[in-house]
Amino acid sequence: MNERDTELPDTRRRLAAWLILVAILIALQYTSRFEGGKPSRNVLYQYATAVDSAVIYVVLLYIVLRIAGFRRDLLALRRPESWRRTLGLMLVLLIVVWVAIAIIDPYVHGAREQGLTPKGWEPSHAGAYAANFLVIAGLAPVVEELTFRGVGFSLLSRFGKWPAIVGVGVLFALAHGLVQAFPELAIFGCSLAWLRWKTGSVYPGMILHATFNSISLIAAVVR
Repeated sequence: MNERDTELPDTRRRLAAWLILVAILIALQYTSRFEGGKPSRNVLYQYATAVDSAVIYVVLLYIVLRIAGFRRDLLALRRPESWRRTLGLMLVLLIVVWVAIAIIDPYVHGAREQGLTPKGWEPSHAGAYAANFLVIAGLAPVVEELTFRGVGFSLLSRFGKWPAIVGVGVLFALAHGLVQAFPELAIFGCSLAWLRWKTGSVYPGMILHATFNSISLIAAVVR
């Protein structure tokens, strides 16, 4: 039995495990959304939100690492060939995605559906907001990129570039459990997957994802 004969069943098992994990995430998110409704607009002013989210992301990260067998190649934990070219791609992509979402949002109201935009800045809750900022703009991009653009893209790429890009983007959007915001999340997810394919690395997506989340969180309280 050659190496290819042993690699294929292993890849299939990993892909099946990853798809099951994503299906569970999607089911949990939509169940929570439909049963609990939109979260309070001031949910980011609560320390409990940051703690609960951090715990969930750490557990998810462990599961993803186990599915990948802690293999750096499957997680795409490698440097891009050229950081200079990659930074240019990231800047262009950030602008394109931001403009696309700005055009779509007035029609689908995705930001409003997510319900994470505070009614206004409350200095007395700055500590809790900072804690949530670290989770949303720091931990979340790392875990979500390793989950979708890391191991997910690596496992789906055997079906071709575009099936992997679109598949990862759509599943990423579904995993957020939103309806109106689905088009915006799918655009963002596919864009990050394209960047992953173009650079061969998960690091640029982490940085771009963190930058996008940071800008969104800052804009939410300064406007």
